[in-house]
Amino acid sequence: LFFFFSLQDQFDNLEKHTQWGIDVLEKYIKFVKERTEIELSYAKQLRNLSKKYQPKKNSKEEEEYRYTSTRAFLATLNEMNDYAGQHEVISENMTSLITGELTRYVQELKQERKSHFHDGRKAQQHIETCWKQLEASKRRFERDCKEADRAQQYFEKMDADINVTKADVEKARQQAQLRHQMAEDSKAEYSSTLQKFNSEQHEHYYTHIPNIFQKIQEMEERRIVRIGESMKTFAEVDRQVIPIIGKCLDEITKAAESVDHKNDSQMVIEAFKSGFEPPGDIDFEDFTQPMKRTVSESSLSNSRGDGKSEPKFGSKSKGKLWPFIKKNKLMSLLTSPHQPPPPPPASASPSAVPNGPQSPKQQKEPLSHRFNEFMTSKPKIHCFRSLKRGGAGPEDFSNLPPEQRRKKLQQKVDELNRDIQKEMDQRDALTKMKDVYIKNPQMGDAASVDHRLAELGQNIEKLRLEVQKFEGWLAEVEGRLPARTEQPRRQSGVYEAQNPSGVNSCAQDRESPDGSYTEEQSQETEMKVPATDFDDEFDDEEPLPTIGTCKALYTFEGQNEGTISVAEGEMLYVIEEDKGDGWTRIRRNEDEEGYVPTSYVEVYLDKNAKGA
Repeated sequence: LFFFFSLQDQFDNLEKHTQWGIDVLEKYIKFVKERTEIELSYAKQLRNLSKKYQPKKNSKEEEEYRYTSTRAFLATLNEMNDYAGQHEVISENMTSLITGELTRYVQELKQERKSHFHDGRKAQQHIETCWKQLEASKRRFERDCKEADRAQQYFEKMDADINVTKADVEKARQQAQLRHQMAEDSKAEYSSTLQKFNSEQHEHYYTHIPNIFQKIQEMEERRIVRIGESMKTFAEVDRQVIPIIGKCLDEITKAAESVDHKNDSQMVIEAFKSGFEPPGDIDFEDFTQPMKRTVSESSLSNSRGDGKSEPKFGSKSKGKLWPFIKKNKLMSLLTSPHQPPPPPPASASPSAVPNGPQSPKQQKEPLSHRFNEFMTSKPKIHCFRSLKRGGAGPEDFSNLPPEQRRKKLQQKVDELNRDIQKEMDQRDALTKMKDVYIKNPQMGDAASVDHRLAELGQNIEKLRLEVQKFEGWLAEVEGRLPARTEQPRRQSGVYEAQNPSGVNSCAQDRESPDGSYTEEQSQETEMKVPATDFDDEFDDEEPLPTIGTCKALYTFEGQNEGTISVAEGEMLYVIEEDKGDGWTRIRRNEDEEGYVPTSYVEVYLDKNAKGA
């Protein structure tokens, strides 16, 4: 009995220990969950940090990222974004490989533990029942033996008493025999029950309980092995992303090594290069003689006193303005009458009026002198002030230094050429649609697109005039700048088609020294414009973007040119809305697109595309 209760205590201890093991497993699962949350939070913070310092599109900040140092910083931000992605991978892998697996295992472990301890309790209840049966049989045998002894003693007493009748003695004898028989039966039952209990007890302690303990031990060992493997996986998940994180760090190092201070300095020089030349030496002015104050020929400009005096060109750098001289000193040096710079070498516009007499030596004057005159005009005095104030400059960018002006004009010409190409593409598309309508009147009215075609023609003509105007200013600037070693500027094919023999000039407003505005006109011969391959830029036409989707309500057999066949219920992409002619342009794939009747489809436009 003592051993039985000792065994019961061991079951209680095992039950507590196995419950503790499950608690440890659940604690580890909670630890891994919190680690995954930390990794996700860290990744999110890294992504937000990278996004915060990314340059904003279409802003001045984006222009600053053309330098190698800022490009390296941008590469660092991108790599930090990838770095954050690896921490997200860590979180995902730990969740799937550790947290999810261990959570399922804990549920299985609890069920297995419950089953083993249920079997143990059942075995204990069975052996306890057998023990109770043995005790009951033993007590019955003991009671029957005592009653048999009392019956035997009573019989002997009656038999020895001479006063008792023979019948009473016989009755006592029979009672004693009955009690002896009952005692024998109880003895036999007790012996059988004892034998059975011993067998059950042996099987219980040598078979059932060891098997249950063995199963519990195996269960506990599997739990220990599983938590060890999970800890190993915990480290492996981190180790798997180390090469990629190392690659991100290598890319950051590579970007840092690509920083080129010489290149950045040269880009700053190119960005702010003005095109001015340093001024020449200022000669000594002798005030000891009673004569009118004059400025020597090697000074920055000629005297303003005589408007007919001819400028001399003895010094190459004579008359070149230095952009950082103060205005009052610069104006004090500008004493010669203003000579307007010549416009581009092309035919003058009808509205251009010559501004005063031209110098007879104009065709033979050196380029440096023309550049000097161009830079010493009064508008150039104001250009730097307006630039500092940040005010809107004139259309021809005359408020900028020559080199900066040339870049701005070139950008404007390229932008206008792109606009012309867009308008021409729209005109070509409408022309094709009109041809389809002419061939198939049932598809639409050909006259409905004439108004739009006329609009596009006017827009193209306006843009061409703008291109001519800006290219005229560009030719003027390039003609006045010192000789450049770079390749000639590419001219647009549209502009060349309009002016095959030269470049038309346009009237240019210039401010004279006295504050009035004059117009100048070129007296030089026309300049040939070399043929270029500008049109090659538009050879690879990009497909129209999709603006929505549509569902075919009916089957349409597109047998005419420009149309496309669709089947009922088919989903397609919309690339052009109905312009009022009853046709919608759709696309099936990259190679199949065309028009279908608008009434044959149900259109679902994207909000962004519709708003645009």
